[in-house]
Amino acid sequence: MSSRTEIVFGINPVQEKLRASAKDVLEILLAEAGDRAALRLIEREAVRHGLRVSRVTAHLLDRLAAGQRHQGVIAKIAGFQYLSLDELLQRISTGLGSEWILILDGVTDPRNFGALLRTAEAVGIRHVVIPKHRSVDVNPLVVKAASGATFHLDIVKATNMRTALAELKKRGYWIAGLDAKAAKTIYENNYPERLAILLGSEGKGIRQINLRECDFVVSIPMLGKIASLNVAVAGAVFLYEILRQRQMGANDR
Repeated sequence: MSSRTEIVFGINPVQEKLRASAKDVLEILLAEAGDRAALRLIEREAVRHGLRVSRVTAHLLDRLAAGQRHQGVIAKIAGFQYLSLDELLQRISTGLGSEWILILDGVTDPRNFGALLRTAEAVGIRHVVIPKHRSVDVNPLVVKAASGATFHLDIVKATNMRTALAELKKRGYWIAGLDAKAAKTIYENNYPERLAILLGSEGKGIRQINLRECDFVVSIPMLGKIASLNVAVAGAVFLYEILRQRQMGANDR
């Protein structure tokens, strides 16, 4: 368990944390005037797990959440635990790795990162790889934007993204990159079962050194005057197209 203490705020993120793993929750703070049904459910769940529950002032919650909307509840938890690349590869080799993996090359906006984690968990992805540098860490804003999906995912910090891509390819993963300049759209490609989806940063996209590792690169068609979507929206469109193809393929079998 990490020696760092972090906070999770908001009803859904705290509920998901308790649902995923309560063992590293240190304390639940509830607004002393809060009597919403959802807060009572959180209190009962925390007590069931033997956790300390404290009623505190809204002012204290506001201060801890740095002015963000906390909905009357904050969980104090041990710092987020990342996986190493070696741990991910070990899980893959023992059959515990998922068939598709999301790789984020330099996403630095916490809300985009959180939204991508939420979408990844929704489509059934279990592993997300981010670079050790040039990426936002999992923090309270990310957790809130992810609506607690963070706690159902393995998030891997890779020291060298090119090495991570190469190691995944050695283990049978195809790398699919999303790039606005690609001639082929996401709808014109068939995606293999074992797939790593690579998304780039908000401004510059996928770095060229990593783009060269892709087995295929596709784009999202843009028919209006706007040139691109933000990475969270683009990633959601791409992931759900892959999911659609997988479900269609399953129905055909």
